[in-house]
This record gives sequence, C-alpha cells and structure tokens, in this order.
Amino acid sequence: MPSVNMLEAKSSLSRLVEAIEQGREREIVIARNGRPAARLVPMDSAPAGKRIGVAKGQFEVPDSIDTYNAEVARLFLGGRQP
Repeated sequence: MPSVNMLEAKSSLSRLVEAIEQGREREIVIARNGRPAARLVPMDSAPAGKRIGVAKGQFEVPDSIDTYNAEVARLFLGGRQP
C-alpha cells in the first residue's frame, strides 16, 4: 500500500486512479504533512452491506414453487429436454 503526499496526489491523480482501476494497487494512502488523511480504493471494494436474509419474512414461497422447473429448463435450452 503506497503512500503519497498531497502535492504528489494533486499532480498525478489520473495516474493514481489508473493504478487502482487496473489493479496494480489495491489502495493508495494520501498523506497531509506526513500523516495519513485519505485512502484511494476501487469502487467495488466498498462493503456492500448486509445482503443475506434481507427479505426474510417479506413474502411467502408457495409450495408449488418448483412446478414449472422442467418447462423453464426446456425454454433455456432452446426447446431441448434437460
């Protein structure tokens, strides 16, 4: 994790962002007066938040949920039987 000072970050921001985008760097710390002040990270590395169970209790799944599985598979396979 490289660290760059504020002046270097200002003068080479596009190069730093490119390094993040291309995966050459996972994180770049930007320092002000020798102290870490900010982190430059890729957008997809931000935590997505809670996902599992997010809809729990919001709807009911009918007992017939699997009734048309064979038909759906046939449609995905272009008419061929699974």
